[in-house]
Amino acid sequence: MTLASRVVSPGPSDKTVRTDDGKILQIPAGWELLPPGDAGLTRRVKAAGPTWTVQEKKGRRTFSKGVWAPKDTILAMRAGLEEERSTEAYAKRKVADSNRREKKQAEYVEDFGAAVLDFLNFDSRYDALAQKFATAVTLHATPVGSGTVARTERIPIEKRAESAVIAWMRHQTTAYDNLKIPRVKGERREVRRMLADQSRQLLEDYRRGHTVNAALCPLQKAFRE
Repeated sequence: MTLASRVVSPGPSDKTVRTDDGKILQIPAGWELLPPGDAGLTRRVKAAGPTWTVQEKKGRRTFSKGVWAPKDTILAMRAGLEEERSTEAYAKRKVADSNRREKKQAEYVEDFGAAVLDFLNFDSRYDALAQKFATAVTLHATPVGSGTVARTERIPIEKRAESAVIAWMRHQTTAYDNLKIPRVKGERREVRRMLADQSRQLLEDYRRGHTVNAALCPLQKAFRE
């Protein structure tokens, strides 16, 4: 068999993998599994090829299980990378990269918070609540690696803010987390749609400046608990 780089899934045993067409392959002699976690090393090992990248899909998410590659290649790439990482130039570059990421994250958090406030658009009598609300949503949605809709760049920031608000309200102002939803196709989506409609109606009361019973309002209750 000609060894070529490919993407596979875990096999039935430790030394096997499964191809897209269901074929079980034995791990070649002299190969070793490079676990996930060091993106720089993984890139170099893949570039040196050949490699078998192991991925496992759970629901809608795909998880990396590491990369099978010749042991000698992994050792050589690791040694070269460790030598490079030991230099002063590399250390300075890492600090600069970290500072740049922190600045970019701070700017995004500020922009996202402003987008949330714009979406809420509460009447001025509820400015304090709007600020508290926007802060809570932003702190929850914007951390790097959170996996929330706020971290995707596929949709405009205005839509991210709207989705983040509705998601926050679903978990904080409705009984969604305790609902027993039948495992029927589309049922969970329909429940979420109905709860989103309720949340939007609640937001309209604050946008129009209506008098809201604070003792009964689920939004204000969420901030009291």
